[in-house]
Amino acid sequence: MQLTDIIKRPIISEKMSTQTEKLGKYGFIVDIRANKLQIRNAVEKFYGVTVKEVKTMTNPGKASFRGAINRSSQSKGQSSAIKKAIVTLATGETINLYSNV
Repeated sequence: MQLTDIIKRPIISEKMSTQTEKLGKYGFIVDIRANKLQIRNAVEKFYGVTVKEVKTMTNPGKASFRGAINRSSQSKGQSSAIKKAIVTLATGETINLYSNV
């Protein structure tokens, strides 16, 4: 697995912004097969920072049902499973996630 395949996108939400400002933590959506060492190396190479800690969580896909009242016209589906990584940086280091917007 290449470094470009590991990090898919940053998590930009109000909750992550608060954690970034107060605790120096950044969130990323990562490949489901990536482990903590691969995530650490990818963040350090992409952003040129020192990673102190990596925490991961996997959210399984959820089943969904759509359709009318009778069963013959219902459709079943499932959303994709995702993996999130919360990366804590060394003190005094930051990542500018909005530089390429």
